[in-house]
Amino acid sequence: MSTIDPVTFSVVWGGLLSTAAEMGSTLLRTAYSMTVREGSDFSTGVFDAEGDMIAQGDYSPGHLGSMAFTVRRMLDYYPEGSLGPGDAVICNDPTIGSGHLPDIFMVTPVFHDGALIGYAVNIAHHIDVGGSAPGSEEVVGVSETCQEGIKLMPVLLYKAGEPIKEILRIIEGNVRIKDVLGDLHAQYAANMTGVARMQALARQYGPEQLAACMREIVARSRGAMVEAIAELPKGTYRFEDVLDDVGPDTEPVPFKLALTVEDGRIICDWEGTGPQRPAGINAYMQYTRSYCIAAIKAVTLPRSPQNFGIISCIEIRAPKGSYVNPNPGAASGARAVNANRIYEVVMGALAQIVPDRVIAASSGFCNPKVSGTLSPHTGKPFLAWMTAIGGVGAHRHRDGQEATTSPTNGTNTPVEVQEMNAPVFVERMELIPDTAGAGQFRGGMAVRKDVRLLADVGLVTNLGDRYVNAPYGLEGGLPGSRAATILNPGQPGERSLHSKGTYPLRKGDVLSMRTAGAGGFGDPAKRDPKAVLRDVRQGLVSVRAARNTYKIVLSEDSADIDSSETFKVRSASLVPL
Repeated sequence: MSTIDPVTFSVVWGGLLSTAAEMGSTLLRTAYSMTVREGSDFSTGVFDAEGDMIAQGDYSPGHLGSMAFTVRRMLDYYPEGSLGPGDAVICNDPTIGSGHLPDIFMVTPVFHDGALIGYAVNIAHHIDVGGSAPGSEEVVGVSETCQEGIKLMPVLLYKAGEPIKEILRIIEGNVRIKDVLGDLHAQYAANMTGVARMQALARQYGPEQLAACMREIVARSRGAMVEAIAELPKGTYRFEDVLDDVGPDTEPVPFKLALTVEDGRIICDWEGTGPQRPAGINAYMQYTRSYCIAAIKAVTLPRSPQNFGIISCIEIRAPKGSYVNPNPGAASGARAVNANRIYEVVMGALAQIVPDRVIAASSGFCNPKVSGTLSPHTGKPFLAWMTAIGGVGAHRHRDGQEATTSPTNGTNTPVEVQEMNAPVFVERMELIPDTAGAGQFRGGMAVRKDVRLLADVGLVTNLGDRYVNAPYGLEGGLPGSRAATILNPGQPGERSLHSKGTYPLRKGDVLSMRTAGAGGFGDPAKRDPKAVLRDVRQGLVSVRAARNTYKIVLSEDSADIDSSETFKVRSASLVPL
């Protein structure tokens, strides 16, 4: 480090971080599908010549935690010397990548004066990659990867700046929505942005100094992570939770974790977690690893940029053939529903170590795909990504946020975009009162989203969880409400749909998605009365819940707090020592 000027080092590190961010902006602005363009379901990263992650954009933990390991696996197929300027390799094999086929990685080498100086990398979730159900994320009726869509081992898609048309034709012939091709070209444009920015850094500071800065970034980050781990009490901490099921009439999946803090590293051991299931929802090791890393980093170095130096201090273990480390070939298209469970089990263990830094369980999301073979608007097949995202779990010092994804870092797609891209009409998008897990700080509210089908016929492939087991609260905080999907609510023939399954729709049917509410933190009877009054005024908490749950009595017109009655109720609720 003595040969690197501190100012230069800082500028180069900032330049690499901004390179990853600009790659993301390029991908966002050039993508075709709503999953990428509005859903922000993509990620970007910058790697050194050895294949170590140096910088990443602020995108999906499920992608970024995988990316650090995926690139090395992809480069085993294309070692140094086999790729040239303008080349791009893609891969979506779940065992190599982020755990399911819709996520396609793209790796592009970066050269300066003929020498390899690094790689620009991105990943995008594609709206469809074929398989048995539109959207390629069906849970029920699939048991192996080959049923879920086209699988691409590491293969060249671009050679010297030109697309390889034969590969594109193979992909086009296996997907339902042609936006996939546009998104692949957008991924290449994003990588070329990264190439240009890294080349500019090499020209300005020299390739040797750029490489030295990259090595120092990894070393410093690892050192910071080792120091952060040293502040934690050593020992093993256990936590467990369950996934509701893997489809109708199936058993829940137990998630069991032993988290161990040692000198310089944290180990997550998933021994005791249930076995892999014959359903399209298993979590491959790369995905499990990603959300373990995300949770641990959130409580150790939340403000530090993530790279291989930080990741190298975290070890993930899981029995082969388990639900969180299935054997190759296991179906996994709907594995995104596991993100919250993995993250929250790790958070539950960390809550025993650093309760000031963790959050209670979040709402998660409903992620149904509404599809059909004939849109009355375009005469073409349609596929609507109808995600509804609930709230964030409460923290010891603040309420959870509303309609904000955690930990997957996606976005609630604007209803106008969904209506523009498919024959659907969004009739409701609202918060549901009295659904947040109560506490001294309450969780985020549940979200309701009602969608009417305008086509003659269609399908909904439902994907969600927390319909049976509500998101947990911490330190006396209550769990949030459970999720539900209702077909034609308030109408004759109303019925509840299972959280995982494919169901037919007819013209005029209304699909009502209700996310879970997020868990609370602390005793509800200790909540600031003004905060309860504010929630009542905003329609988030009922007068009844204010009294029964929070022990707050309001005036007859609910305009203010009845202080004397509140004192009596709260005093009566205290348990004598």
